[in-house]
Amino acid sequence: MPDAIIVDSVTKAFGANVAVNDVSFRVPAGCVCGFLGPNGAGKTTLIRMILGILYPDSGAVGVLGHATAESARSRIGYLPEERGLYPKMRAVEYLAYVGALKGLSRTDASDRARSLMAEFGLAEAERRKCQALSKGMAQKLQILATFIHDPELVILDEPFSGLDPVNVDLVRDAVLRMKRDGKTVIFSTHMMDQAEQLCDRIMLVHEGRKVLDGSLTEVREAQDHVILVDYDGDGATLQDLPGVSGVHDAGKRAELTLTDTADPQAILHQLIARVEVESFAVRRPSLHEVFVRTVGGQDDA
Repeated sequence: MPDAIIVDSVTKAFGANVAVNDVSFRVPAGCVCGFLGPNGAGKTTLIRMILGILYPDSGAVGVLGHATAESARSRIGYLPEERGLYPKMRAVEYLAYVGALKGLSRTDASDRARSLMAEFGLAEAERRKCQALSKGMAQKLQILATFIHDPELVILDEPFSGLDPVNVDLVRDAVLRMKRDGKTVIFSTHMMDQAEQLCDRIMLVHEGRKVLDGSLTEVREAQDHVILVDYDGDGATLQDLPGVSGVHDAGKRAELTLTDTADPQAILHQLIARVEVESFAVRRPSLHEVFVRTVGGQDDA
């Protein structure tokens, strides 16, 4: 599969602050990729370099087979973190206006605007001025504006920020729709649950550096696995199990963190010899747990 985005050793500083430090990665075409990290990690700066809004101090960025995003601008949809609408424009006029800016004919832009608004439950709001839309309607309209021109690449910067559960579902459904349509979708977030549900690949950025990059399965498999065990017996006997690097014992239920080379079946045999095992399950760490382990427990809110 060809790469939609190639980022090669990019660095960007603002004065003495190095926002992005020697980051390289690739995003295959047709996948959903999450840029993850705490606030201030460098995610938005990376996105702006991909889009050509900012230029790297060193390194290179390739987008959809071009050396710069400028050459592929009509094939890209972008939802910025700082969002806004033209308050005096009617909703359908705003959407058609964006479509025309992205290269659609005036007729096609108007037709597609009405079609999308109907499909996403906004038909009754066509004639409303943008300033009269509810927050949820405004969010829908801005998302529709990112793909009214049927782009190959869609980039969403913190699309879940500040949304209530209903509108979180709206954004998630829009991402899944784009994925079904074969588009490449990149979104930045610090909401690990959304990334875990949506992403094929993730890249975790911390203090301007890439610290993890790969498929969701690869990233989780690279972490220490955890065994959850319900037992009856003396919990003290769980403390020195070979292959176990950590034990959290809540009394009758324990969570055992395994070393890289540990064999879960061997651990089970050892447990049976020490306590009465009532249940035993191997669990891969969640993306939230991977995040906390990797960035040292920083607040991700």
